[in-house]
Amino acid sequence: MDSQPVPIRTTAFRFARAVRFFLTSEVGGRARWMFAGLMALLFGLNGLNVVNNYVGRNFMTAIAERQMDEFVRQAVFYVCVFAVLTLVGVIARFVEERLALLWRGFLTRRAVDLYLENEAYYRLEVSGTLSHPDQRISEDIQAFTVTTLSYIIMLFSSTLTVVTFSGVLWSISPLLFVVAVLYAACGSYMTIVLGRPLIGLNYERLDKEASFRSSLMHVRENAESVMVASVEGQQKTRLMQRLDDLIANILTITAVNRNLAYFTSGYNWMIQIIPDLTLLRLSCGGEIEFGVITQSGAAFAMLVGAFSLIVRQFNSISNFAAVVSRLSSLLEAIEKSRTRGGGTGIELVKQDGNLAFDHVTLGSAGGHALLHDLSVTIPPGTPVLISGSHGAAGAALFRATAGIPTAGAGWILRPNDLMFLPQRPYLPPGSLRQILLPPDNPGDASDRQMLEVVRSVGLDGLVHDALGLEKEQDREMSLGEQQLLAVAKVLLARPRYVFLDRLEATLGHETFRKVLNLLSKNAITCINNGEEGDARDLYEAVLDCQEDGRWTWTHRRA
Repeated sequence: MDSQPVPIRTTAFRFARAVRFFLTSEVGGRARWMFAGLMALLFGLNGLNVVNNYVGRNFMTAIAERQMDEFVRQAVFYVCVFAVLTLVGVIARFVEERLALLWRGFLTRRAVDLYLENEAYYRLEVSGTLSHPDQRISEDIQAFTVTTLSYIIMLFSSTLTVVTFSGVLWSISPLLFVVAVLYAACGSYMTIVLGRPLIGLNYERLDKEASFRSSLMHVRENAESVMVASVEGQQKTRLMQRLDDLIANILTITAVNRNLAYFTSGYNWMIQIIPDLTLLRLSCGGEIEFGVITQSGAAFAMLVGAFSLIVRQFNSISNFAAVVSRLSSLLEAIEKSRTRGGGTGIELVKQDGNLAFDHVTLGSAGGHALLHDLSVTIPPGTPVLISGSHGAAGAALFRATAGIPTAGAGWILRPNDLMFLPQRPYLPPGSLRQILLPPDNPGDASDRQMLEVVRSVGLDGLVHDALGLEKEQDREMSLGEQQLLAVAKVLLARPRYVFLDRLEATLGHETFRKVLNLLSKNAITCINNGEEGDARDLYEAVLDCQEDGRWTWTHRRA
């Protein structure tokens, strides 16, 4: 599993590419308009802050000089400025959140497409090159979009603040302006030095949090197996180890944060007194009004705050850097999985012809030959039993034909209309209709046809009428029921071929014979990876696999 952040240059490149890709996408026009509106609102906010600064000066001067009429007038100005600031600020926040949501939706859809294309999800899982891609897609993208937009806005706002309040502070005291710049520069440098370890630590924390959560999910998803095997103690030890690793990481983070807080807290407190110390001589000499002193304090705080973006946001920045690095790792792993391919010498060719194996040799993980130089063609209408003393050969052939990376060599010519039924079928969550007819390929089956097929495989109690097709199952189905439902899905799809993997052991001989007859009646050619003692009278051909990799192909009838 990956445990180190991606190099900064690579991360920065991918960050810039993600922003550019979003702005040039199909939603890019809408995003640009929203961003332009947001920038206009920020211009307005900064202008109002300058106005508010001068109103505050006049307000405080009126109080110091006991000018009641001026005090009332400036108080009215104060209220009006606050009201407009509130309105513009709320609208800006609303636009920011909508833009972040638009970006998140776009990036998440794009990430899901990449994750599911070309079996990338499978290759990442078996290679072990990436930890917790689910968290990166669901949580890290959300953090990336919201935080990126927030930083862009803060940077833009800080730039405007520097431009607008530099003139204000310079007009009061050029010395105070220079002090503000030097103070912010020194503070930013010290913050980077003290807080730099947080980037790597936060990267590790996200991984350790996900690891602990996935261990808890493993117990929940395998609750029955854990109980039957009585391995609660083992699972508890595993969970405690993950928790201890997480706590140790967080303790290190809190220690770094403590040292950083010593500096940043003192840094922020000094902002309040530095303007007064700098202007002490002018104030005592009566060269400036009391309101100007309060104005200088506010302007100094605004300017130093704008210059001190790193100081104020370093914890958030370190978290954000870890998120960007994790997303960069996700993209890098997906790209590598595409170029790496399946890591097998078997070439899988999808075409419209017959199912054929051309000089296929399969090996085990230990290097032993499971099947040697298999060359057969299976025409439609020829049900085949794969049997023999070497059961692992049939399982390996099933996996290789399905496209699962398998050690070996040769060519497999696979029809496009070939379906697979493994021992433990995968049934996606949803209603019975969604299970039987996936949304991306609904076909033209009517409700009546679906009900007839479900009943024909012996699942009469699963659904009684068309309304039942729309309901999600409120009980957990047995493995046999899951297999029969998968058979019903095949019968509705009506491919030319279906490859079965040891279904008879679960369904029983009579039910399995019924399934084979249903497949035959619907002109679906069955290739069944069975066992050595399986009945052969329902098949026209048998592939016998022997221990030493030898095989024989026998036609039972013309």
